Amino acid sequence: MSASRRQFLTLASIGAVGTGLALAGCSRSSGGNDDGGGDDGDGGTALVLTWWGNEVRNANTTKLVAAYTAANTDVAIEEQPGEWASYWDRLATQTAGNDAPDVIQMDMNYIAEYGARGALANLADYGLDTSAFVEGTATSGDIDGASYGVNAGINTPVILINPSIFEDLGVDIPDDTTWTWDDYAATAKEITDASGGDVIGSSAFFSNDALLSAWLRQNGKSLFTADGGLGFDAADITEWMNYNVAMFEAGALPSASQITEDSSVGQDQSLFVTGKTAMSAWWSNQIEALEGSAGTELQILRFPSVAGDALQRQAWYKASMLWSVSARSENPEAAVAFVNWLINSTESGDIGLAERGMPPNSEVSAAIQDKLSETQQRVSTFINDIVPELGETPVVPPAGGGNQLGALLLRYGSDVLFGNQTVEDASQGFVDELNSSITSA
Repeated sequence: MSASRRQFLTLASIGAVGTGLALAGCSRSSGGNDDGGGDDGDGGTALVLTWWGNEVRNANTTKLVAAYTAANTDVAIEEQPGEWASYWDRLATQTAGNDAPDVIQMDMNYIAEYGARGALANLADYGLDTSAFVEGTATSGDIDGASYGVNAGINTPVILINPSIFEDLGVDIPDDTTWTWDDYAATAKEITDASGGDVIGSSAFFSNDALLSAWLRQNGKSLFTADGGLGFDAADITEWMNYNVAMFEAGALPSASQITEDSSVGQDQSLFVTGKTAMSAWWSNQIEALEGSAGTELQILRFPSVAGDALQRQAWYKASMLWSVSARSENPEAAVAFVNWLINSTESGDIGLAERGMPPNSEVSAAIQDKLSETQQRVSTFINDIVPELGETPVVPPAGGGNQLGALLLRYGSDVLFGNQTVEDASQGFVDELNSSITSA
């Protein structure tokens, strides 16, 4: 269990969250200002906005706030930026203390933790507008028919390769519209062999929830089901681990110790960015930062398919992050109005461009195309090109599920690679522990 979730549930158990959420149905404009926003003291509306990010996103978001408040002079917005490592602990404390920010940058893996417990407002009740959203992107934050979050940017899982490594080693870049998982493994081994082991073909991905999801979807399964359970069993994980172990034993993946170390370093120090591996799984909105760190142009490829046909690879658009509104906000209409501006305004699009992912609003996306960087334009082209390959949007991960899956699979998978468990035992242990995490949430 993550620190933030543990803190959130601990405070809930002593009544802090329960009391606050019971009061959420009361007046949101009682005159006090202990619940995030309220009155700005001059008869206007005060909102609090929180997000995680870095210096670039912080500066970008400050510009967004300045533009909105300049056009809406009756609204004041307090900014609460943070870093991922501490963001969720702070949000849990604020939520438990009935002091949650009005507008919250939310993650898919945490939205069920907050939405299902009544800590987030149903945006649809206060005028959320997704009418111009690209198909498959409007319901990313929906749980049981309620809109607890709205897509802030389109993302999709990709394979990134370092084309200069392929060229230097004389290895052909595969056709990503026809390659299979076996082709991926063969290409990775070819890289390792051609370099004499100086460059490993692929970074490890056995604990990558996006590629596991792709594998499962192509085999008629899913990570999670609509009723909050697992969409796979231990036999599916055994098959997934066996595939990865075969690559590991063939030298197509790094050593067990390298994999462990790679899982704990920043992306700028990763094996892929430092040129020690030639292929790696990432999200599409990460490529610009990765190219900046790697100092070279990277190439976007589709992830493989079982059938060797990109039209059957069951791709999907993921919300890079979401915008949510606290159920305790004293000004939910004003908060949602700000969210609507963030997602639907071309002025917002001109400022934010694709920093949080490609705009899900098709009109905004079209309006900013010529202003995108060369890298962002490549991402935009890729996202548009894969429309025929999209399957159904995955369901929101249940509480205790999405934010635990990767860490658990890394632990059990590492045990296998270090020879501490068999694939079968590790697969069953992973499924049992993940089920327990969901049922105890």
